[in-house]
Amino acid sequence: MPDQRAPTLRLAALRALADSQCGVVTRTQLYASGVSRGEVRAQIRACRWQRLGAHCLALHTGPIEPATRAWVAVLEAGPRAFLDGEAALIAAGLEHYTTDRLRVSVPRGARIRHRGTGYDIRQTRRWSAQDVLREPGHPPRAKPAVAAIHAALWARSDRQAALLLTMTVQQHLATAADLAEQLLRVRRDRRRGHLATVILDLAGGVRSLSELDVVRGCRDRHLPPPDLQVLRRTPQGSYYLDMRWHAWRVVVEVDGIQHQWAENLVADAVRHNAIAIEGDTVLRLPILGLRLAPGTFFGQIRIALRANGWRDDAAA
Repeated sequence: MPDQRAPTLRLAALRALADSQCGVVTRTQLYASGVSRGEVRAQIRACRWQRLGAHCLALHTGPIEPATRAWVAVLEAGPRAFLDGEAALIAAGLEHYTTDRLRVSVPRGARIRHRGTGYDIRQTRRWSAQDVLREPGHPPRAKPAVAAIHAALWARSDRQAALLLTMTVQQHLATAADLAEQLLRVRRDRRRGHLATVILDLAGGVRSLSELDVVRGCRDRHLPPPDLQVLRRTPQGSYYLDMRWHAWRVVVEVDGIQHQWAENLVADAVRHNAIAIEGDTVLRLPILGLRLAPGTFFGQIRIALRANGWRDDAAA
């Protein structure tokens, strides 16, 4: 006698599988669970399920969330596929960064089953099973340090590459040491030297792309390198200074847009005054000024260093 509970158990197992993949299943998974092609067509015609790509279906007709799209991108690419580059960083929690196409990597020689809109499936010689995180309820993705190096290698520009590495460290997804370890695996790439320089700067304490620009600006103009993220204790409290030349008591504070917010204006002024009272020369360097008049601001840094005893060999 046939088991009357079989359809119910089959549906429950299918729902559990879909729930673990943000509501998405592949046709192969459906057929393996006993759902026929006719049943799939009937569910789609009845508007209970919806097609997502060539091989995936959502077992609902509601809106498609970003996490669902990430699952679709991986499932469309095959069993050894994983999110990579920017997409993997976003899946790991990278904030304030978006991408219009999800990068998915598969091993070299793998058959790419389908290339759909919104995701980019590519073969890569850098594929390694050890680089992939597989966590229940989440699509397979490259580990953050691996994803950051790949994203930087594939970036549209050197500046975008530096931004990705800086944000990864800034948001504590990976350390500069983690990035350096992964970069050692890259044997040849036109951007390898540039990434090595960025990582060395990050290892020195740079916490934002703006600070990175200042450090490079100093280097290009033969100014001495500053100490970064220096803890300073004053009677008014303890502060982290963006950069300080200890020997010449010169401080540069890099002002991003957040420094213009009302709640930060008073705190910034108090900190500036407290440092100045103790004898340091404090220069403010707004991001807009760094973009529009870098020569003027770096010239002021040079003047401040000279005034406090630095010997400018280039001017001698």
